[in-house]
Amino acid sequence: MSISSHLAEVQQAITECEKEAGREDGSVTLIAVSKTFDADTVDKALMAGQRVFGENKVQEAKGKWPQLREKYDDVELHLIGPLQSNKAKDAVALFDVIHSIDRKKIARAIRVEMEKQSKELGLFIQINTGAEPQKAGILPDDADDFIGFCQVELGLNVRGLMCIPPFDEDPKPHFKMLRKIAKRNDIRELSMGMSSDYREAIKQGATFVRVGSAIFGHREKKK
Repeated sequence: MSISSHLAEVQQAITECEKEAGREDGSVTLIAVSKTFDADTVDKALMAGQRVFGENKVQEAKGKWPQLREKYDDVELHLIGPLQSNKAKDAVALFDVIHSIDRKKIARAIRVEMEKQSKELGLFIQINTGAEPQKAGILPDDADDFIGFCQVELGLNVRGLMCIPPFDEDPKPHFKMLRKIAKRNDIRELSMGMSSDYREAIKQGATFVRVGSAIFGHREKKK
């Protein structure tokens, strides 16, 4: 099947999940995760009408998106991978939304760069719902304080929260946890759910789902 066919399947599944969950049509935004795929491959999704994309690495995105955006000026680009403070300048220049704010140093760097570049990005705080030591994200117990720091001390408009559940666990409790943290902090957007679990994420209130392999296929491993 072609990328356009896979894309149509995912979009149809999202629509069906919205309906099953009693949610409004169009309440969930599909982020097509184009990390590791080259510009020619991404262009096929763009030609099929997809306009919201996610990338994991600033450097990789710099290599393909400026050229693509010359052809498609209505693209919305999301950074969904970990961000280092020394990449803040490039990240603010290139992306429209960042999903991985998880440290005070990063939050401050993004605030400074947005002011320098006179650009306001949509910002999501990443919560490490599984408290996994190898994974990025603020710990759940520290989430409220960190959200307050970003909103009050830095004056950041925290648009939403993001999580990546442990791959070997039922994602449902993690989605519920993220929703609960968001609700008590009056945050409305939830970035949760990937190719394997986006249907459950929609049931639990996701407003953004990040889908890669179900659209582009699995990336071949280098030998």
